Amino acid sequence: MMNIAVLGYGTVGSGVVEIVNTKHAYIQGRSSEADLNVKYILDLRDFPGDPNEDKVTHDFNDILNDNSVRIVAEAMGGTKPAFEFTAKLLEAGKHVVTSNKELVATHGLELLKIAKEHNVNYMFEASVGGGIPLLRPLSYCLAANEIQAINGILNGTTNFILSKMINENLTFEEALEIAQANGYAEADPTADVEGIDACRKICILADLAFGANVDPAKVHAEGITKITLEDVAYANNCGSVIKLVGTAKRLPDGKAYITVSPAIVRSGSQLAAVSDVFNGVLINGDKVGDVFFYGPGAGKLPTASAVVADIIDCANHDEKRKMLGWGPEIDGMVADYREVPNEYYIRLKVENPAEAQQEIRDAFGKIYLLARSGAYNTELAFITAPFTENEVRAKLDALHSVKLKSLIRVADC
Repeated sequence: MMNIAVLGYGTVGSGVVEIVNTKHAYIQGRSSEADLNVKYILDLRDFPGDPNEDKVTHDFNDILNDNSVRIVAEAMGGTKPAFEFTAKLLEAGKHVVTSNKELVATHGLELLKIAKEHNVNYMFEASVGGGIPLLRPLSYCLAANEIQAINGILNGTTNFILSKMINENLTFEEALEIAQANGYAEADPTADVEGIDACRKICILADLAFGANVDPAKVHAEGITKITLEDVAYANNCGSVIKLVGTAKRLPDGKAYITVSPAIVRSGSQLAAVSDVFNGVLINGDKVGDVFFYGPGAGKLPTASAVVADIIDCANHDEKRKMLGWGPEIDGMVADYREVPNEYYIRLKVENPAEAQQEIRDAFGKIYLLARSGAYNTELAFITAPFTENEVRAKLDALHSVKLKSLIRVADC
């Protein structure tokens, strides 16, 4: 019997216990010879009447000091006390798996180092794509490839909101209210709608793809709170949709362009069809070309299934550490996002449309003018040729009698 413990009995933690218990025979017969057994569940709460209430402990040391526990699933979230607990477990020679994107993005390098020093595994498949198999294919199946670019819809809450705005003509505020009512958004949705959650995820993907630690604090993250129905309509006019896209792209000078922001996604991209709470990630390798991963990026059982997959992997490699990780941060590797050329969607309020249009053409050269039903005659929207954001803003500052309403990059995927 191989004993495991679960830290946190919330949505993901309870899902992990449910899968291990209900799929026990299937897992042992098809995926692992290990006889997995949930011995402990750590939580501050009691769960009277729960079928697993006899496994609940409030003392972390019960797990830490029990040598029969070989694998621990951390499903607490946040970094405190998750970092301290994870570090101690790895130092004690226990494998740890997690769905905690914040912990992996901010302390993954340090925890992987501790795991290596103690010949155990620290695995985190569920931290980026929920139930989507993503990190394992990126690390192993695409190992012969130099990853050129990753573009992903990495947050189900924002994708649900934008889908409602696109398909049902709801405002951001109306769509957010529905997302909260359905349990897709927290009472405080800041981490989702401001791009913080997606930023942590693209940093983990960039860590693995580029082999060096990427600090989320050094990556530009912009959310969807400023997206309006006017922007949605203009995007539709040019056969596109607006999505929150995390991008990690290798640049010719060796640096990496890493950012999270709303983006105009053209209908020909696989990402354009990713709707509702689903996630989608497009990875380009120098040998394989484009590969696409799609599925539920969150949810109790989808996320728990990825955690259990890591548990099984650890059970099958109990005496051997798997090659997974990245090196330390490379100074200057993350390029200034404002200095990387992109096409841009721009919406302006103008005083004199004819005069402003000529001035815009003089400043930007070739532009693609957009239209929408019900547009004010003092409104101009267009897509530029490739410029850096610094160049775009300098050109806009030089224009007379215009007010910037929206500036959104056009995704190159």
